[in-house]
Amino acid sequence: MAHKTFISYKYSEAQRVRDDIIAALGDDATFYQGETSDSPDLTDFTTETIKEHLKDMIFDSTVTIVVISPNMTESKWIDWEIEYSLREYARNGRASKSNGIVGVVMKVNGGYDWLRTTTKHADGHTSTQNDTGKLYRIINKNRFNENPRVYVCNQCKTVDRLTGSYISIIDEDEFLQNPQKFIDNAFEKCQNVECYTICKTR
Repeated sequence: MAHKTFISYKYSEAQRVRDDIIAALGDDATFYQGETSDSPDLTDFTTETIKEHLKDMIFDSTVTIVVISPNMTESKWIDWEIEYSLREYARNGRASKSNGIVGVVMKVNGGYDWLRTTTKHADGHTSTQNDTGKLYRIINKNRFNENPRVYVCNQCKTVDRLTGSYISIIDEDEFLQNPQKFIDNAFEKCQNVECYTICKTR
């Protein structure tokens, strides 16, 4: 089932990933609520005008895709867009619920080691660690926040990468192969927010 999506990204470095995601959505791209190359240029508009424009798009979506790129935290919009996606609002007689959110790690120089390292544990399991300094606080606070926490391995204390965190983080290559899988997963979690301890503020 297709879900209305919004893509949050740093325009100056992640536009290519945004375009690739829209292309990978195929027919489901008709449910995309965010900006495209045909969107009006808002560069010269006031901050409040831009915010109202973004609010309209996010409010009408159920899943927010966040492109995680090397200089993402320099953006003055992305963490605000995540916060707005997570909060519940009433507008024009309609109420919104928290969006599901999935992070997509941008591939840089052929890989993801600018953000991620993989550790192999003694029991044979592997786990991935992200450089939290390259992520917004609101992303970090919504990682490993399943409540109660469920371990896929009690010995190495690893959690399921899709259900252990409200905001799952997926490599670009894997996401583009099957975007609907990860969008569906994010949507399922927003339908079960009581299973997570969610941080909704920056």
